[in-house]
Amino acid sequence: MNTTPAYQSVQPPFTYDVIISGAGPVGLFLACELALANCSVLILEKVAQPHSPLKELPFGMRGLSTPTIETLYRRGLLQELDIHKRIKKPHNIPTEARQQAGHFAGIVFYQDNIDTSQWKYRLPSETAPVLLSEMAELESVLYCRATALGVDIKRGLPVTDFHQTSDGVTVTSGEQSFSGKWLVGCDGSRSVIRKAGGFEFAGTEPEFTGYSTLVDIANPELLKPGRNVTPTGMYLQSQPGYLIMQDFDGGAFHHAKAPITAEHVQAVLRRISGTDVTINALHIATTWTDRARQATTYQNGRILLAGDAAHIHAPLGGQGLNLGLGDAMNLGWKLAAVIREQAPTDLLDSYYTERYPIGAQVLDWSRAQVAIMQPTPEARAIYAIVRDLIDTRDGATYVAGRVWGVYTHYDWGNDHPLAGHSVPDFELEDGTRIGTLLRDGQGMLLDFNAAASLQTWAGKYADQIKYVSGPAKNQLGLSAVLIRPDGIVAWAADGHPDYSALQQAADRWWVGEEG
Repeated sequence: MNTTPAYQSVQPPFTYDVIISGAGPVGLFLACELALANCSVLILEKVAQPHSPLKELPFGMRGLSTPTIETLYRRGLLQELDIHKRIKKPHNIPTEARQQAGHFAGIVFYQDNIDTSQWKYRLPSETAPVLLSEMAELESVLYCRATALGVDIKRGLPVTDFHQTSDGVTVTSGEQSFSGKWLVGCDGSRSVIRKAGGFEFAGTEPEFTGYSTLVDIANPELLKPGRNVTPTGMYLQSQPGYLIMQDFDGGAFHHAKAPITAEHVQAVLRRISGTDVTINALHIATTWTDRARQATTYQNGRILLAGDAAHIHAPLGGQGLNLGLGDAMNLGWKLAAVIREQAPTDLLDSYYTERYPIGAQVLDWSRAQVAIMQPTPEARAIYAIVRDLIDTRDGATYVAGRVWGVYTHYDWGNDHPLAGHSVPDFELEDGTRIGTLLRDGQGMLLDFNAAASLQTWAGKYADQIKYVSGPAKNQLGLSAVLIRPDGIVAWAADGHPDYSALQQAADRWWVGEEG
């Protein structure tokens, strides 16, 4: 671990293991993962102050998906989040009303329609499949953990240039320079690292301009509550004054970068809502689009990308944050293992091969929502069909599984159906849960039958894989499970272990004593 206190400045010729551009949730969480594995980490952040008003408003709320919740739980961070514990059911919703569980293109799916028995390997555990959190709260929790682990965070220092060699990277911020073995761009959709690093950013152009605003409305009763898809767009008033809109102008207003005035917001709102609503004052406003692009590779030499630097899409369903945190969890332990020479040299190739398809799925999911929200007769017809499908049990279960990330997995072509999926949160007979045993960031061989041969095998990886034995209260018919540091199942056995398959799985991710 980097033992240098966070308040001290480490100057060249010190070489960090990793330099990260961007101190948002993705950059902070990646730094935590690297520092947990005893890597020295520097974060350079262009913004001097960590929070903005937008992050603390209701539209700064984000739905945390199942993989993200499991990730935070496995690192002991979930209990630090407090917002979701204080969110109450709106007082104007009748107690007998169906509980909304999420939406697809504004089409709500309901909790009582979701058949969780279809999710074979998801056990009842301490984590919910979806939770709400504020961006500001999440960043604060991750910042505290990063500094506690010794991460050096420098604010007000944007990356202005960098140069890489076969051995490392020199990063420049104004007149200051820093040395690192690796550089990771977590610097958002306008990523300097991506642009200067020569990454291709392929995808599609926007269909609409989105607005997130805080306004004073003279006659809010003219607006319907909740999310409303209209023949000319969409508007959402979650609370009085907190307004989100989608105007299908091809992203023209957003790209024009014109001032957002109360008069303009009022005109857009009147056109979309079909009312004579009046806005008395505009306090906060920002625009966004459904532009969907993805880097065609996530690595160029010693330069890597994660989060919005690697992929952007419309924030429909709030999957961007979850996708970025998934990148950080996947990359963190792999980059640390390569730095510490505890993994095959080509391990980093799997970062792209695993995360790119997940990102591509999210971009297509976003595009599909935009397509059926278009103000055209054809889109409205498809919208009606999808709405009817989502109102069925199988339809709601499928959409929930996609929106919540329950179906997220890596396809390795393995024989066992659990391989590549998140490990179930098994509870051992003494009450210990597997999620709590992953907090140190090590891999794990979970042996329900306490086989001496498996314990001996695990000894070859004693500094990377810990051996845990004993029966669980519900083993799902499994006898043993090999778990990566990110909680992904690398190998599983239902009966007598296939040691050849176990060794093959281990060779893919670790270098043992004989490696």
